[in-house]
Parts: sequence; structure tokens; C-alpha cells
Amino acid sequence: MVDLSLVIACYNDGSYLENSICEIERVLKQIRYSYELILIDDCSPDGSAVQVERAAAGRQHARLVLHSQNVGRGGTVTEGMKLARGTYVGFLDIDLEVHCRYIPSMLLALENGHDGATAYRVYNIGWNLDTYFRNILSVSYRQLVRRILKLPYRDTETGFKFFQREKILPILDKLHSPGWFWDTEIMARCHYHGLSIKEIPALFIRRWDKPSTVQPLRDSLIYVRELSAFRKQLRKEGLL
Repeated sequence: MVDLSLVIACYNDGSYLENSICEIERVLKQIRYSYELILIDDCSPDGSAVQVERAAAGRQHARLVLHSQNVGRGGTVTEGMKLARGTYVGFLDIDLEVHCRYIPSMLLALENGHDGATAYRVYNIGWNLDTYFRNILSVSYRQLVRRILKLPYRDTETGFKFFQREKILPILDKLHSPGWFWDTEIMARCHYHGLSIKEIPALFIRRWDKPSTVQPLRDSLIYVRELSAFRKQLRKEGLL
């Protein structure tokens, strides 16, 4: 048994994986928690699995899973959380656009009695048109989610979530989305099943040294379709 199980879902992240893990370990070593890293490569087509294997092999506290088929980000994180042995379980996007320095704040919220803690992204937009456009889409989606699903959260989509393991395990069994909509679904189900979730403001800094897999307009349309289908499912279950 360890205090924290941290799931790191990898997909084409090999170029910065080792540096990011070193930064995570630097933060974790400054706090008193024991931890394990659960590294899962979701069948990266660019050969990143080699870097994931290397990162796991050099660390006694790391566990390795390699997918032979791509299952999606949500499915990968769910798998990692079910494998976890920690009192607390969490995940963060390994590009660290929300930096791992916020991990201690998440764990403190859990120690103080919350069932979960997530990052509420605060954008440093500057003058970049691409970041400004993405921020507009993100804020619009957040408002749409709150209105349609009647959620109290300001940011359901952030890739930075931590939970009491025993509290989140029953929720994981109810999830259906294996992709990016997973974030919205898990937050909604946490709310409707009475879990206490604390949102913690965290600066989001876009990395320009990696290509983004997000296609804003296409992905926004997909999200809206999934959101509509999910609302119907919640009504069918009597939760909405």
C-alpha cells in the first residue's frame, strides 16, 4: 500500500516524457507521501512506447502497461486507476501544461476530507490568436456543460484530477466514454453520486514545443454530440 498512485497515460509523448516525470518526482520528493507511478502507453504510433518502457525500467516505484490496441485517453486513465494501490489516486496530462506543482494542493484537499480535487484552469492568453480561440471554445463548453448537466463545477475537462481511491472506484464502473468526454462524464457522475469535489485554480501554459492533437472545431462538435447523448443517458438513469 502507498499513499498516492499517479496514473500517467501516454500517447505520442516520448519526446518530453522523461523530463516531465523528473519534474513530477522532484515535486513528490518534497512532500511526505509514498507513491507509485503507473505508466501506460496507449499504443502510440510514433514509437513512444520505447521511452515509456525505459522510464519505467529505471524506477522501482513505477509500474508499466503497454497497450497492443489504442483504447482512448479515458479508458486508459480508468484502467490505471483500477490498478492503483494508493489511498489516493490521480492523473495529470504528462505535457504539464498544468504544472505538477499543484499536486500538493490536491492532496491537501483530500486530506481535509474532500472526495476529489481537480484543477480549474486559468489561462495566460497573451496575444496569441490560437490560444485566445481555444480559450473561447473552452469557456463556451464549460458554460454549456454547467447549463445542460446542472453541474456546479467551473472546469470539468482539465486533465488534472485526484480522488480518494475507495470513493472513485464505484464511479469508474459506471463510466462509458473511453475518449476525451471521459472528463465530463466522471465529474458529472461524481456530482450526482454525492462526492465532494474541490476545484483549485491552476495556471494553464500552452506548450509550443509539441503538436496539439486537438482540432478545436471538430472536437467541439463531437463534444456537443456526446454531451447530448450523455444527458439522455442520465435522464434514463433518473439522475437528471
